[in-house]
Amino acid sequence: MSTRPLLLLDVDGPLNPFRALYLAHRGYVTRRLHPANWSARQAPGSRRLRRGLRVRLHPRHGARLLALPYELAWATTWQHQANEMIAPVIGLPADLPVIEWPEMFVRDPDGLYWKTRHVVAWAAGRPFVWVDDMITDLDVRHVAAHHDAAALLLPVDARKGLRERDFVALERWALGL
Repeated sequence: MSTRPLLLLDVDGPLNPFRALYLAHRGYVTRRLHPANWSARQAPGSRRLRRGLRVRLHPRHGARLLALPYELAWATTWQHQANEMIAPVIGLPADLPVIEWPEMFVRDPDGLYWKTRHVVAWAAGRPFVWVDDMITDLDVRHVAAHHDAAALLLPVDARKGLRERDFVALERWALGL
């Protein structure tokens, strides 16, 4: 088992700033992908289904993430498809561990983000950083109360994606352990 902390990555928001209006000037590339869970929600034969889901990714993010002192894992609704479809575009290995969600988008009785309890359980007492665009203060308080190791929940603006200051914060946090 690695002694490095975990870096749990969401795709949509941090790596795919899907709410951004224009990112070409920042080095992002646009891909049209056909993830299974998205395709299942589209009308058969529709234009949206044929075109695919527009995903904006930065080809240098993989190298930046790999240079950080973490063990990387996916914490995304893309699940294993992140290794197949996202990793090759940004330069990550195609065999990263994946948090498998037993159910997705289920309302939590305490108002937590639906991923939060699963992230804590999956981390199994290891230090971790979770990068996601849906993290709230309620999730931060829950993790602090229910996870015995160090943890940082890093919310990322879905209009901007991971930025230089986020990479600096990730490196600083890991080195401060």
